[in-house]
Amino acid sequence: MRALAVLIACSLAAVSMPVAARESLGIFNSWGVFRDPTVPRCYAIAESEEITGKAERKSYVSVGFWPERNIRAQIHVRLSRDRSSNSRVMVGIGGRRFQLTANRSDGWSQDKRMDSAIIAALRSANSMTIESTGRDGRPIVDAYLLRGAATAIDAASLGCSRLR
Repeated sequence: MRALAVLIACSLAAVSMPVAARESLGIFNSWGVFRDPTVPRCYAIAESEEITGKAERKSYVSVGFWPERNIRAQIHVRLSRDRSSNSRVMVGIGGRRFQLTANRSDGWSQDKRMDSAIIAALRSANSMTIESTGRDGRPIVDAYLLRGAATAIDAASLGCSRLR
């Protein structure tokens, strides 16, 4: 139950729209799915299960769909701490590694091809890590469980199919 409350709080903090605008489409293990018809968009989101060091903020990963922008399954991560400006943000899933484009606290896939590769990898893995180096020089490692992720992503995709 704590995971559900944290997940909902994380999703509310992740989006800058009025709370009444978002609809819950379901909870799948530690992944939640939401639709915001005012934007319109849908997203699957999970808060990290484990972090290295003291967090500055809630870390999460989301997979977003914006039908009016023709964006499907776009990966976004929020790091638990600000990263050093010269450090990479790396996603590790089932032995595969992906380097994200990033600012101080967030990361995104470099392109649609990378989004697709990350989604394919997480569909067949149990866990995922987001790694970087903090401004203080210490490692940032945010770990996620992937059980329910594939179903949540599919639910977000279906949830936005009506908004096109």
